[in-house]
Amino acid sequence: MDKTLSMKEAIGRYVGDGMTVALEGFSHLIPFAAAHEIIRQGRKDLTLCRMTPDIVSDQLVAAGCVRKLVASFFASGSAGSLYELRRRIENQDPLPLEVEEYSHYGMVCRYQAGAARLPFFPLRSYAGSDLPALNPQLRLVEDPYGGGSVYVVPPLNPDVTIIGAQRADTSGNAQIWGIAGVQQEAVYAAKKAIVVVEELVDDEVIRSDPSRTLIPSHAVDAVVVCPRGAHPSYAQGYYDRDCGFYRRWTEISKDPSQLRNWLDEWVYALDSHGEYLAKLGADYWSDLEVGPKLSTPVDYGSRL
Repeated sequence: MDKTLSMKEAIGRYVGDGMTVALEGFSHLIPFAAAHEIIRQGRKDLTLCRMTPDIVSDQLVAAGCVRKLVASFFASGSAGSLYELRRRIENQDPLPLEVEEYSHYGMVCRYQAGAARLPFFPLRSYAGSDLPALNPQLRLVEDPYGGGSVYVVPPLNPDVTIIGAQRADTSGNAQIWGIAGVQQEAVYAAKKAIVVVEELVDDEVIRSDPSRTLIPSHAVDAVVVCPRGAHPSYAQGYYDRDCGFYRRWTEISKDPSQLRNWLDEWVYALDSHGEYLAKLGADYWSDLEVGPKLSTPVDYGSRL
């Protein structure tokens, strides 16, 4: 089955008001283009789930798309604060933002429980921390095998998970290399899944290196081909992280009017990610180009 859709079609079909939406991609392959389309289509009252709610979260919250944030490690990478989130959380300005905070591993465990359809997932990393006092979802249970008490987190089952990947075939077999993050667990935990890829490849390419297929087709509902769709994050092997933009975002987000002007110019005024790329211009990418660095060939063997 051909599952390819345009970004506008995929978001229109699978993301609705009031849904729980996971946008995952750890450091790289962050689906910024999908987030911008969510903003353009004016989605409201979303519960946004994301490990490291960085710039993409700041933008979605500033655009009024998000009612609740379920996340861990609130920061713009290593580039500074997320000032829209800070205004909402610290001062309820212009509106409060409901927050459910976990550790990174706590979010991973929630996705794992959701993917396995388990009632909870145990972990020890909350012992001695302040998070259990802030988040009532972190609960102590007794080990039924006599090992004492252990913290557990509830499953996370988004209505839709959106991830980035380097490539996929038309059926949705998606391949990722570099930092894999929690994309696989987040896809399996969700009711629907959209995969945003840098390029579409033939089945033979996917089959030639099956170990890179982290997301198989049966878990995917839509494939969106969107080159440079992770910018300003990066796609390993395709383009580098735009560290300059990450640094600029600190100043942009400090000023609410400047942030909204940025959304008006770079999201609302544009019809697609293609127009976003055209506005950046071809020369913009010269500093973000990457050269080849091939992995060692692997011989899978074949019956003679």
